[in-house]
Amino acid sequence: MANALYMNDSYLKSWEAKVVAVKDDKYITLDNTAFYPKGGGQPWDEGFITKDQEKFRIVYVGKFSGEISHEVDKPGLKIGDTVSCELDWERRYIFMRYHTASHLISNILYNDADAKITGNQIEMEKTRMDFSMTDYSPEKLNAFVDKANNIINQDLPITIDYMTRQEVLEKPELARLAVGLPENIKEFRIVNIGDVDKQVDGGTHVDHLKEIGTIELTKTVNKGKNNRRMYFILK
Repeated sequence: MANALYMNDSYLKSWEAKVVAVKDDKYITLDNTAFYPKGGGQPWDEGFITKDQEKFRIVYVGKFSGEISHEVDKPGLKIGDTVSCELDWERRYIFMRYHTASHLISNILYNDADAKITGNQIEMEKTRMDFSMTDYSPEKLNAFVDKANNIINQDLPITIDYMTRQEVLEKPELARLAVGLPENIKEFRIVNIGDVDKQVDGGTHVDHLKEIGTIELTKTVNKGKNNRRMYFILK
């Protein structure tokens, strides 16, 4: 299984790796990768794999049967090749800011409205969050976003821990997704925002809250039967 470097260092922009598998001349598995595979509402990373000055553009990254697969734009990479890898950092950093902002909002929704996240999608220009909430109003969501921005101004640090499955099961507040925990994972990565928030998560995040900027709520949708949706941007 590839070493997922982004799990412990979201700021790693370039690294060396070895090609360990090639399928159909374009699906590449590396022994080390910081390219994030699509998942958890966060898009895949883009960038380049370089071999002997030749660049192969990353067009998709996914996780299949536990392995991270990198789809490149042309054939040429072979098993055993030593390569250099480089992230499209500007794109990744936007996703990191949105992802940490999503954690902060989901924490407030969970604690103040007993709401769980039912879906989310991070994009370059905005992020969408779906959640279950019985006592809903746009005014309440605006108040929650104001609270999130006040916490951002504290510039709390974001840190990473790991916990066993049993430890997480004993603290259900750590898993905010309505679908619950994946069955096959025995150890979980925990993302901490200071002493304000602690959640199970496998995505990439900023190191300090002020890197997020300011959250601005742009649209709220009442989808009926406790299903709500909000869109926000970062400034």
